[in-house]
Amino acid sequence: MALLFYSLSDSQPDWTSAIAKVMPGERLRIWPDVGPLDDIEFAIVWKPPPGLLASLPNLKGILSLGAGIDHLVSDPQLPRHLPLVRLIDPSLTAQMSEYVVMNVLRHHRFMPQYARQQAALLWQPILPPPLTAERRVGVMGLGVLGRDALAKLAPFGFQLRGWSRTAHNIPSVACFHGASGLSDFLAGCDILVCLLPLSTETRGILDAKRLALLPEGACLINAARGAHVIATDLIAALDSGQLAATTLDVFDSEPLPADHPMWRHPAVTITPHAAGWTIPETAAGLMAASIAAIREGRKPVGLVDLSVGY
Repeated sequence: MALLFYSLSDSQPDWTSAIAKVMPGERLRIWPDVGPLDDIEFAIVWKPPPGLLASLPNLKGILSLGAGIDHLVSDPQLPRHLPLVRLIDPSLTAQMSEYVVMNVLRHHRFMPQYARQQAALLWQPILPPPLTAERRVGVMGLGVLGRDALAKLAPFGFQLRGWSRTAHNIPSVACFHGASGLSDFLAGCDILVCLLPLSTETRGILDAKRLALLPEGACLINAARGAHVIATDLIAALDSGQLAATTLDVFDSEPLPADHPMWRHPAVTITPHAAGWTIPETAAGLMAASIAAIREGRKPVGLVDLSVGY
């Protein structure tokens, strides 16, 4: 039996080397050199074409090359009876937290506004500098990424808040959950960070109605998925002053089209889906552990519950 690797990223040779190092006895097939389809036992994939996984008759498990699995569940032919494993890699988590902390501090100290003033040749301090103890930072999504980001933000002394689908208890974090808790959560977020998984329930969750619940002049950081935010509603909120600035790493359409208004909006900072990268040298060992667990009938770390979408 063999492993199928599918990813169109430039790091494919690194993955080949890393997988060979931790799984030396496995036969690795790199798309499009699949060979006999009935040889494929496990698929290690990122954004495979619809129907590819369903075409593998002896497939025993599907491993995502990233933390998100929306690129898989969007396939109407996905073999939903098979174990589907998302990547939980400490190095990826650390990168995401770095991105969150960096941009929370940028917004806290008005760096986007100062960038606009620099472009206008305007020397005008924004005073007084705010105290972290008076700044409320909220994180949507309290899984591995959200919890780590909150832990990394804690030493700065912010008032921390968190929201998720189900109830959580995190020391020194005001936690909210469910539809009933979302309004109160948003009303207390001066800086809002979205780290939610994308599911039917979270798609479009940050629309005009919910953006209006944020305090006037709040800031938004989205490092989750572009579909969490209604782009036209976000632009309207920025234009009206309801939001002061936003940092966006993800978009509905990627690469972001050159004619998209986000590119030229003065209150928008764009990064090209670069908040966190899967590193082959660290992730390959986790893939090997997941494959071993499935073969031995154990539950792998990161096993997805498709009934909730993550």
